[in-house]
Amino acid sequence: MKTSWRTASMVASAAAVLALTTACGQETAPPATGQNVGATAAAGDYGTIGSGAGQAGGAQASASPSGTAGELNVSTNAELGKVVTDNLGLTLYRFDQDTAEPPATNCEDDCAKTWPPVPADDATAGEGIDKALLGSVTRADGSKQLTVGGWPAYRYVKDVNAGDVKGQGVGGKWYALTPEGKKAQAADRPGLATREDAKLGEIVVDKDGMTVYRFMKDEAWPKPVSACTGACLEKWPVVSPVDFADTEGIQKKGYMTFTRPDGADQQTINCWPIYTFAGDKAPGDTNGQGVGGTWYAVRPDGKPVGATEK
Repeated sequence: MKTSWRTASMVASAAAVLALTTACGQETAPPATGQNVGATAAAGDYGTIGSGAGQAGGAQASASPSGTAGELNVSTNAELGKVVTDNLGLTLYRFDQDTAEPPATNCEDDCAKTWPPVPADDATAGEGIDKALLGSVTRADGSKQLTVGGWPAYRYVKDVNAGDVKGQGVGGKWYALTPEGKKAQAADRPGLATREDAKLGEIVVDKDGMTVYRFMKDEAWPKPVSACTGACLEKWPVVSPVDFADTEGIQKKGYMTFTRPDGADQQTINCWPIYTFAGDKAPGDTNGQGVGGTWYAVRPDGKPVGATEK
């Protein structure tokens, strides 16, 4: 039987956890709660019901076709698996604030400009699509919107090429549709890992693929201290404890947690407190890079990308 990285690392860390210490700079890490990264809170009304829902910080790409859907097909994405696409190969999405039983849409006005509803009129079932799962819902303007497994289907304006899945996870409410009408989800991923960014190089990401950051006003030695408190935390949610066994590619030295003044536990890398950014709307976003000259993406060794250590 093939052993996954997660199974192997769990076994290896079980013995090591007994020797962990809270001192920064040590080779071993203190025990964590085993929880995954905390919520990467959405900012503003991104992904909420009504006017403005699903907008990407006010910036929009040229709109995807809002006309025909044509023959629906199944496309296989490397991370998400099988997703439904239209006749142009554009990914179809569902919105968590809609309902499937009965079918109902809550994406109107500006939301529908960013997430154009897929018309039901000419939609047909191609290979891999169960015709019985296709239906329609009447929108407020009287038009018929395609449903898959009862869920209203949409395109995303930033998907411009066949196979794009830029809408996946946007606002924590938008997900590509599987052929069964379910939410497409990435395969089991570690709580913290790394990815290669075209501009920033190798950086740390959480289990949802969201970029992880450091605040240059924080302290790491002789113990971690977070300078991000109060309203700061609304924009920069802390990364909750992640067991080292649930990481991949992260430096073990200085990997520890600490308790904040508000009583919450926060993860560190090389003793530096780490955060996500509410302004990042989808996996791969790095909108927090360089903000205020104090926030920077984190490398696997805890160093900030593009900033000089103090």
